[in-house]
Amino acid sequence: MSGHSKWATTKHKKAIIDSRRAKSFAKLIKNIEVAAKIGGADMSGNPTLVDAVQKAKKTSVPNENIDRAIKRGAGLTGESVDYATIVYEGYGPNGVALLVECLTDNKNRAAADVRTAMTRNGGTMADPGSVAYNFHRKGLIVVAQNGSLTEDDVLTAVLDAGAEEVTDEGETFEVLTDPSDMVATRSALQEAGIDYDSADVAFVPSLKVEVDADTARKIFRLIDALEDSDDVQNIYSNFDLTPEVQAELETDE
Repeated sequence: MSGHSKWATTKHKKAIIDSRRAKSFAKLIKNIEVAAKIGGADMSGNPTLVDAVQKAKKTSVPNENIDRAIKRGAGLTGESVDYATIVYEGYGPNGVALLVECLTDNKNRAAADVRTAMTRNGGTMADPGSVAYNFHRKGLIVVAQNGSLTEDDVLTAVLDAGAEEVTDEGETFEVLTDPSDMVATRSALQEAGIDYDSADVAFVPSLKVEVDADTARKIFRLIDALEDSDDVQNIYSNFDLTPEVQAELETDE
């Protein structure tokens, strides 16, 4: 996740965040709807919904949109919510591994969107299982580096709750857990008075590959094209950026 996190930090500082805001809102709303459908509208008994709402609020999704999504997902408005999760595997420039997670009500459309973005931006589709074995499902909690908060502060708060690793990603700390320990870990952060931006079950690479700036730019272009699809929810990759490469990318217009 390190490379993808640094990609987000680099790219989202730029004007692209404005053009993507509406699309980002729609994807966050979809997550809320699915969480409410699976676990109900009562947040006290639905930790997945808690995390989906937290992420939406941190991205400034209006409260009324969140409330409507919860009711719609839970079936309280009479509307039907029916999404399927599909994960496509592929390779980006220089053989970088990619997992593209879709949440869609039209599998044919999702597959076509992913394939088109891949073929037009230097990527290739891969057979099922040929990429996924490089990744593991982990709980991933993102904590913003605000004020005097240190990596040791975060580590102390989560160590006894089942956290496996805390890493400094520049503007955030990332906490990795077993998926079954994620709720306990984020609760431990809250009890310690540490706010978190998001908590998700994510695909984390077992081995990361450092790339140069030119390769990184090509990967960013491919990820941007994939994220243009309304069906694409998350993109995971095994690329990593050295501080030198990240600094070079920061100077790009």
